[in-house]
Amino acid sequence: MRLFRSLSEFPDSFRNGAITIGNFDGVHVGHRRIVERLAEHARRVNGPTIVFTFDPHPVRLLRPEDSPTPLTWTDRKAALLTEIGVDGVIAYPTDRELLELTYRDFFRSIVVEKLGAKAMVEGPNFFFGHGREGNVERLAELCEENQVALEIVEPSKLGEELVSSSRVRKLIENGDVGAARKMLTQPYRVRGLVVHGDGRGDKLGFPTANLAGVDTLIPQFGIYAGRALVRENWHWTAVHVGPSPTFGQQLPRIEAHLLDYRDSLYGRTLEVEFIDRLRDIQKFDDLDDLRRQLNQDVEATREIARRYSQRVL
Repeated sequence: MRLFRSLSEFPDSFRNGAITIGNFDGVHVGHRRIVERLAEHARRVNGPTIVFTFDPHPVRLLRPEDSPTPLTWTDRKAALLTEIGVDGVIAYPTDRELLELTYRDFFRSIVVEKLGAKAMVEGPNFFFGHGREGNVERLAELCEENQVALEIVEPSKLGEELVSSSRVRKLIENGDVGAARKMLTQPYRVRGLVVHGDGRGDKLGFPTANLAGVDTLIPQFGIYAGRALVRENWHWTAVHVGPSPTFGQQLPRIEAHLLDYRDSLYGRTLEVEFIDRLRDIQKFDDLDDLRRQLNQDVEATREIARRYSQRVL
């Protein structure tokens, strides 16, 4: 993975290739289609495939009240893009100076001078420059003026639905991580620091890792089947997202019970993927009822693990 956080560290060997510009939040199948076309143009110009993205999202500076919670952190986004064929990712540190550039100045400064682009691939809803005054029609004019090949890729569909980051975000907000997974190039993932909780899981026979500091979108409250990444190994996991009404605990938490795993995880950063939703949060009248349900959740997670390994989900 080659991730660049400024253009001053961008090497000449990564210039003169095919580029695409956008937020690429979540890295979904529509993004993969753009990268596939980008790779074709890169072969034609004998150069690298480069994604130019923004960190943070420009909306966070322009209209922070409207800024969406991200679906991916920067390193994760770069890793996902690398997996689908990108040679280099620029996570440009968004600032007012960049956002004040006219569309012509942005194209000249970034696309031509800094990146030396020979080809570009974008979607039809691409906007750039101050006030989003640059659109695909103006981009086509600039590309023609500067001998930069341009391809506009139509949005991807899954069935009858258009694939987009906003659509994926809505699915995750509704807890439909299974449908979101089909739109993404990899299952939806969060990360957090494992901190001490109340120890109730241990007493019940279902120890959990409590995640704090999650900086991406948290799925709707519920119980999920997922996987946790520990020392580069995946462990199937039953995940609780939300409050614990049985114990009168209203503060929402993310608690991951790693199946058949007993080592301590305290102080580690744990990454958890959401594969499918199992059920809603429930309040139980006694601990025996809760234990029975937790056993059912574990067995349901094992069944999903079996089906997932056979690619029938």
